[in-house]
Amino acid sequence: MKYGLIAGNGRFPLLALENARRLGHEVVVVGIQEEAAPEVETLAARCYWISLGQLGRLIEILKSEGITEVVMAGQVKHARIFSSILPDWRLIKLLASLETRNTDGLIGGVARVLEEEGIRLVDSTALLKPLLADEGVMTRRKPTREEEAEMIYGRRIANALAGFDVGQSVAISQRACVALEAMEGTDAMLRRAAGLTGGHRLTLVKVARRRRHLLFDVPVAGLDTIAVMRETGTSALAVDAGRTLLLDRAEFLARADAADITVVGFAPEEQ
Repeated sequence: MKYGLIAGNGRFPLLALENARRLGHEVVVVGIQEEAAPEVETLAARCYWISLGQLGRLIEILKSEGITEVVMAGQVKHARIFSSILPDWRLIKLLASLETRNTDGLIGGVARVLEEEGIRLVDSTALLKPLLADEGVMTRRKPTREEEAEMIYGRRIANALAGFDVGQSVAISQRACVALEAMEGTDAMLRRAAGLTGGHRLTLVKVARRRRHLLFDVPVAGLDTIAVMRETGTSALAVDAGRTLLLDRAEFLARADAADITVVGFAPEEQ
């Protein structure tokens, strides 16, 4: 099968391309110059590069390749979306039509424009289903009673936050919410939280946006997440089962075990 893949930063696009190759899929990559790693070129059938804001060029590439299904993989930093875009006329027209210019509104608008051109945005986990989090404890160590209580409390806050398309993660310590994620990302939020707790342990809670699809902005945890958790004294991670990607999953869980971090998947809140 032939897919298009819009590549942002991080390991997500590389892993998706590696798995697509194993499955025998042909994948044409459109890399975001400001974000994607050059390594995507070595794994793609063909690779094109565009800047943020070149919506017309994106459509032109996909149509020239005969692509009708495209996947978004990898992050584009939220702050960059709103500070670094030089929009072409297609994007200017789209921006003028949006009621809200948050990430959800912008990317949802792009999906609608693509569909009008006969190009369907498909589930961003389509090439990485084996890396989705399971329900239940995925590490050797189970959460303590205190950690479990913080996970449950944190999920209430994180799910409310996700409903406003602000962030997907919260940091909890001593059953209090220490920090909410906004445009800075999870790692920066954890470092900020660690500076506020006076050395007390943290619990990290990540949830998916409160929508039924996984077309974009899927929660991701990877090896860097474990490294920052160790650095900040974060001993527990709660995620949405079936809706969170654990990049380099086997190594991710092995490093969590080595750091005595517990990782638990919860059934997602009903949409």
